[in-house]
Amino acid sequence: MGRRLERLAEFGIDVVLERRHGVRASILRGILYALSFVYERLVQLRLYFYRKRIFRERALGCLVISIGNLTVGGTGKTPIVEKFARALQAGGRRVAILSRGYKSVPRRRSWLSRLRRAAVEPPRIVSDGKSLLLNSLTAGDEPYMLAHNLKDVIVLVDKNRVKSGRVAIDKWQVDTLLLDDGFQYLHLKHRLDMVLVDRQAPFGNEFLLPRGMLREAPRNLRRASYIFITKNTGESNDALVKRIRRYNRTAEIIECGHKPLYLQNVFTGEQVPLESLRGEFIGSLCAIAAPESFERALGNLGAHVDLTKRYIDHHYYTEGELITFIQRCMRRDLAMIATTEKDAVRMPRLAEVEVKVPIYFMRVEIEILSGHETWEHCVARICKPQPMLSPERFFA
Repeated sequence: MGRRLERLAEFGIDVVLERRHGVRASILRGILYALSFVYERLVQLRLYFYRKRIFRERALGCLVISIGNLTVGGTGKTPIVEKFARALQAGGRRVAILSRGYKSVPRRRSWLSRLRRAAVEPPRIVSDGKSLLLNSLTAGDEPYMLAHNLKDVIVLVDKNRVKSGRVAIDKWQVDTLLLDDGFQYLHLKHRLDMVLVDRQAPFGNEFLLPRGMLREAPRNLRRASYIFITKNTGESNDALVKRIRRYNRTAEIIECGHKPLYLQNVFTGEQVPLESLRGEFIGSLCAIAAPESFERALGNLGAHVDLTKRYIDHHYYTEGELITFIQRCMRRDLAMIATTEKDAVRMPRLAEVEVKVPIYFMRVEIEILSGHETWEHCVARICKPQPMLSPERFFA
């Protein structure tokens, strides 16, 4: 059933991105365009209700920072959330990351708990800042990856970020909440909005869901406090910056790129240098929103990507899928299989005898290419201690 839904989703993506042609695909695109027109009006109506305070934001009494985007996936958000959490933690903030846990498997409920509709379930604790408490299937791949890489940072999963934020404050006395993928989550009041724009496909195909990949219109960039242009490779961003400035004249713009660090064996943990890719014929296996970016990065590091296999974003691999791809790589006598860190956490463990071709994920970090001072000022502004109130003001 799950694989059938994935095939249906793959077909829909192909139609949206105009990889499918013919009468049926054209008719479907026309229907999706009409639906996207309705969707845009609903999005703008929701924003209007929040702006006019018909819908009310909730404040939790601590700093709330959202990190999100306008498009559906593919902007490289998770490494930026990680970088931001590290910087704030180093600056003395007590940080919790709140995620909705996209495509995580829900808890199994007993028949009794189903009857208790009024009972409010607590958020899932992926990490309490000391231990990793859930696997990637239960937590979701991105929250699990963040919890695995960040020590002393609380990671919670719940669709209701107001509820999970309260738990983080009450239980761990955090003073900073990072909303992972939170730009559209307006129920919790944001102090700062960090919005990511992918340099290689800034606004997808320019259409809103379901005809395109935009969650809301580009003009809504006006809500952003900081805009990160991601996946830079050295080309000028003048045209993109000019367009961004049409929507937002005041937000600080930071240009950054994904910097590969090393390769790590998915199953053994062995780390090897990136030079291991140079001149080698390899296979590429990934299930991310922008697989072309990953494959291009492998080529830029000197690898010959001889065989590729792509799945839909957030796909959880089966043993059979991994073994089949390993066997295909064996027949081509490939040196290794490269994947992403986000894919690695969604792979089942295989017996050593089954891994005839080693599988490595590429560890990357965000590198600030321009706007260093803006970045440092942003972090310093957040981490700067608040002045103590005088006794007279305190008791006034």
